[in-house]
Amino acid sequence: MEFINRHNELEFLQETKELSCRKLFTISIYGLRRIGKTRLILHFLQKNDLYFFVNKDKTSDSLLIEYQDIIRSKNILGEFESLKTWDEYFRVLFERFEGVIAFDEFQNFIKVDRSVFGILQKNIDIYENRKNILFIFSGSTTGLIKKIFSDLKQPLYGRLKRSIQLEQFNFSIVLKMCEQLDINNMSEVITLYSIFGGFPRYYVAIDDENLNGKNVDEILEKFFFMKNSIFEDEVNTILSLEFGRRSGTYYDILTAIANGSTRISEISSFLRKKETSLTRQINELVNYFNLIGIEKSIIGNKSTIYIQHPLMNFWFKFIYKNFSDYEKRSPLLIDKIKKEYKNIGRGFELLCKEFLLEKNRLEELPFKFNDLGRQWGKFKGEKGRNVYEIDLVGLNESTKEILFCECKWKEKVNAMSILQELKKKAEYVQWNNETRKHYYAVFARSFSRRSKEALCYDLKDFETHFKISQRNLTLSQEVPLREEGDE
Repeated sequence: MEFINRHNELEFLQETKELSCRKLFTISIYGLRRIGKTRLILHFLQKNDLYFFVNKDKTSDSLLIEYQDIIRSKNILGEFESLKTWDEYFRVLFERFEGVIAFDEFQNFIKVDRSVFGILQKNIDIYENRKNILFIFSGSTTGLIKKIFSDLKQPLYGRLKRSIQLEQFNFSIVLKMCEQLDINNMSEVITLYSIFGGFPRYYVAIDDENLNGKNVDEILEKFFFMKNSIFEDEVNTILSLEFGRRSGTYYDILTAIANGSTRISEISSFLRKKETSLTRQINELVNYFNLIGIEKSIIGNKSTIYIQHPLMNFWFKFIYKNFSDYEKRSPLLIDKIKKEYKNIGRGFELLCKEFLLEKNRLEELPFKFNDLGRQWGKFKGEKGRNVYEIDLVGLNESTKEILFCECKWKEKVNAMSILQELKKKAEYVQWNNETRKHYYAVFARSFSRRSKEALCYDLKDFETHFKISQRNLTLSQEVPLREEGDE
């Protein structure tokens, strides 16, 4: 596969490297596993730069010996010189080396040798005016990386000058990767995107397993459903590294969210626990682990909770709650998952949002909105209080213009019928009712009938738009896309 470059991140790293010509500079790169941190670092490093992987399974002494051999191979350490302590090792780096030094999975020093943090802090302070040296600290365990540099009680607090939180690829890039994999059916690509998001590792695995050109059923069979499938323990592995031994309640909360409990009251009811007993864990999942997000209604102050990692949402929705049946590969369970995973309404809605944001940036809509999101609320009906939901609403506060959108992951949709329902729901939205100018949009896999009163977009429109967006992607030279060292 062709390696698709992270142009903005590389520019940011290059700018940081130039700043290090004046004085010592430090930067962290963090994000969930499989996001491509190691590939980014290796692509950025030059021939004479230094890369160190912090192997949590090594003793402090054996890791020091490995690092000693690396710097000796670079002629930084003499043939007969020997390093006995981490203090000696860092002193050699600070005094003799010029360039970039990358520590991958830096948080693993917590298990290998915690004293490294204090030793490094001391040397950063001593050599703060040292020119031509840039330290990159990378980590997959998001919470720990944040704690190491942001906790007042930690030695390295305040010693970080910049940071990059590596995000998922957008749909244009995923579409490009799928083209390289001979997966050209737009519906199949969107389904893959709803399950794997923009995490490159999973698309690379399609190539590794020689699944090019296969449909989603065949891919998931190899990834999850067959015995000893390659990703059957993927989510467990990632989360066990994040949560450690405190996993139980976190797993329960994620299960509740994946199965439709989107408010704290609903989560507590699903788990049969008091809301107050879950507040700390939910706050940590949002602010410490970055695994769940809070989405606010576009108008008003209502909010819902969602899982930010698509594969985790898939796993908790279909597998974790039925783990006994999954372990024995119950045909009933596998058949049920195969039928239900294709109902990607929420995933399609998020893609429609991405589509609209790009259209808005290019000024290809009737007006330019400055806010976009979901809207829901209650209204008084004949049988009491009822609830309405609108998939997407775009607002421009200055011009008093509003766009109401409905997203249907269905074939042969009658846009006229959908529009009538959408207009009724729009009446319940209390926002500049007397002066606003409103527009409507309907999204579907395909239409049996379009409407002149609404913007109508189907998968052919998506394909055209995102392929045009591809032309603006900055591609690097063609090198293999692999996540070397990125566990």
